[in-house]
Amino acid sequence: MTEPLEGMIGLEIHAYLVTKQKLFCTCKSSRERGLKPNTFICPICCGMPGSKPMLPNKEAVKKAVQIGLMLGCTINTLLIWQRKHYDWPDLPKGYQNTLSGPYAFPVGISGKFNGITVSSMHLEEDPASWTPTTGEIDYNRSGLPLVEIVTAPEFTCATEVIAWLKKLLHNLEYLKAVDSNAGIKVDVNVNIPGKSERVEIKNINSLESIEKAINYEFKRQAQEGGKKIETRRYDEVKGKTMLMRTKEGQADYRFISDPDLQELVLDASFISQVAKTVPESPEQKLKKIIDHYNIGPQDAQVLTKHIDIAEFFEKVAEKIDPPFALPWVTVELFRLLNEHKVALSALDIQVAHFVKLLELVRDGKITELQGKQLLKQFYPKSFMPEQIAGKITDVEELGRVCKDVLSKNPQAVSDYKSGGQNALNFLLGEIMRATQKRADFKIAREVLQKILA
Repeated sequence: MTEPLEGMIGLEIHAYLVTKQKLFCTCKSSRERGLKPNTFICPICCGMPGSKPMLPNKEAVKKAVQIGLMLGCTINTLLIWQRKHYDWPDLPKGYQNTLSGPYAFPVGISGKFNGITVSSMHLEEDPASWTPTTGEIDYNRSGLPLVEIVTAPEFTCATEVIAWLKKLLHNLEYLKAVDSNAGIKVDVNVNIPGKSERVEIKNINSLESIEKAINYEFKRQAQEGGKKIETRRYDEVKGKTMLMRTKEGQADYRFISDPDLQELVLDASFISQVAKTVPESPEQKLKKIIDHYNIGPQDAQVLTKHIDIAEFFEKVAEKIDPPFALPWVTVELFRLLNEHKVALSALDIQVAHFVKLLELVRDGKITELQGKQLLKQFYPKSFMPEQIAGKITDVEELGRVCKDVLSKNPQAVSDYKSGGQNALNFLLGEIMRATQKRADFKIAREVLQKILA
């Protein structure tokens, strides 16, 4: 399918924030898949009559400001909560609390990210999860804090959109503010100037589907034209967009200020404090890894793909030569993570333990192979490798040590064969002394008893 030379595309990107609690109640903020429905709920997030929202989650507000600053937005200091009304089963109150709307002040405005204007970004609550085919509603998701990032219609083709979204998701991962496991929901606005009015394609949740939906919609509009503003959905099975409804305007949502929620005032000191917590961007981290640690661009790209890995490498490189540490991170550590299909954040690997392991290899106290075997034992929790580094487990090697000890202690051998249990303990002590306590005690005992038998 060929893309047109000209078109206008704007995005509305919804991403879930990482917080312990929901936006207006103390229910657990969980986005795990497969949870028992309606587990983390209360009267507030279920919209029970008479229930009132709590003050908004401060951590959610902080992370929303972080995202706004990352996008180059101007942060508004006065935020007034709005009620956005619509009549769907997934919205128990009949309205959604949001910082968007004609009378609202979004968290951030007039930003610029990777060459595209960010018109606004705001904080709001998520509705419940509704299954139209069964009528079932799961309120676990109701009230989760999310941000919506709205771009100007400055994209011209699907390729530009996908490249921009990949960069956005990478930067959001570095912030550690958005739940990458929960994915994103994107509304895509598409039209061909002079040929058609704006069409909104709702709730697309994968980059592949976004690209296909844009390409299909460009082709459809080029063939059918049309002047009607409408909302469509993308059917992944059929590979086409389908009409949902004519597009609502802001008046249809009947926005009003929420009398149950106080306005938020973000003073300059709060915004300044949040700005200090915004980490380096992936591009800044990449340049730092290359320049400061003398790492080649290709290896630096691997290190900076995930913020946890980049930060881990930097801490290791403060203690040990970076080029020496590099393959232990990009090859051996990655092998451990891939073997168990986990992210680094899911393990408890301490930098001090990892550095000590590399020092033992570097100083020749253990072989590289022994180091790799020890690293495998760092799952799921690391330990100080000196505790077992260089332990002798080879049966043949221990057999030679045992025979040498027996030849030097004939009386102990005789005592053991006469039933003296203490003689066995004495011989094991001599084996440990001969190996400087490096012999694996259990294996040494088995080898010794086998020889004595």
